[in-house]
Amino acid sequence: MNRRVAVTGVGVICGIGQNLDLFRDNLMAGNSGIRPISSLDLGDIRFRNGAEVESYNPLQYFGPRETDFMDRFAQFAVIAAREAIQQAAIEWNEERRENTAIVTGSCVGGQSSEDAAFQDIYNLKRNRVHPLTIPRIMANAGASHISMEFGITGPAYTVSTACSSATHAIGQAFQMVRSGAAELAIAGGSEAPFSFGILKAWEAMRVVSQDTCRPFSKDRSGMILGEGAAMLVLEPLESAMARGATILGEVVGFGMSSDASHITQPSSEGAARAMRNAIRDAALNPEQVGYINAHGTGTLANDIAETKAIKLVFGKYSERLPVSSTKSVHGHALGAAGALEAAATILALRDGMLPPTANFREADPECALDLIIGEARPAKAEFALSNSFAFGGLNAVLAFRSR
Repeated sequence: MNRRVAVTGVGVICGIGQNLDLFRDNLMAGNSGIRPISSLDLGDIRFRNGAEVESYNPLQYFGPRETDFMDRFAQFAVIAAREAIQQAAIEWNEERRENTAIVTGSCVGGQSSEDAAFQDIYNLKRNRVHPLTIPRIMANAGASHISMEFGITGPAYTVSTACSSATHAIGQAFQMVRSGAAELAIAGGSEAPFSFGILKAWEAMRVVSQDTCRPFSKDRSGMILGEGAAMLVLEPLESAMARGATILGEVVGFGMSSDASHITQPSSEGAARAMRNAIRDAALNPEQVGYINAHGTGTLANDIAETKAIKLVFGKYSERLPVSSTKSVHGHALGAAGALEAAATILALRDGMLPPTANFREADPECALDLIIGEARPAKAEFALSNSFAFGGLNAVLAFRSR
């Protein structure tokens, strides 16, 4: 028999806060973390803004030796996991360590370390690179360092499905806990894409905004890159209640689909299938969903396709189903995006307050939804969806329940 799965811990570090409380406050106030990129020389890159972790100093979190072993994205993963585990008040023993799973998502892994190695080889003509380049680059480094820090010896792995990575990771961890394959799981995603090479690659795609991210607004001009991590602690609801844990919410459903159509252009039908699958997995009627945290990238194609997908799934009810995109404040953190948005959705249900879409200026008739704009909206929703739709047509949707 499937078990109910509780969320007992959430940890966050991103452009709007280096812990969950700061993240929550800025999220609900619609305070954007999008600002001029300061961590590197942008040279001739056409866009200048991003949602960086402001004034980040790894030595506040790690010793010099640890810092040398870990790329920025892996550091973020461990920082978020520490907060989530502390909030969940996990007491470790050998049996619990053996029965805990770690599932993380990352799209590009240790991009800064890879970029530095290529600079050494191709630009500076050096005949060797940093000896820790490979362990810093590997996308599973976040999961591995979480495992080592807490002595977790259960299954640990990383999912890389572009912008759906973290949502796939959380969904698979949810399935493991629900089925009994794991007694506890730490799941989420981390990303640190601010290196010159990858920014040039995004520039070439011509989907990054020159100013800010305005999801669903008629004058939107593209996405804004973000960085950071979010991690969730998942465990059986019955076990969480028995040990007196504070339950932040429940994961109740997970849906996936593949567009099988285009490598970058989104498909409304594919996105709709993933939402339907999550709703079906949660044994819900569509009208029970009280909020959607949209993928909402702020690109012309995505926002129209996602609007059509929501209408395909919810029909007439879509006119009064609250929707917002929190990428408008924390940016698009690629493989970590779904984890940040899962955290935002859990907070929305816990606090009875739905976060706004920031930077919105003008209604788009092709994005005619019940958009939360301007300020957070009080609402006691019981169920919510968090959408992730990735390049490659890989879609993942989580369904959450309030407590």
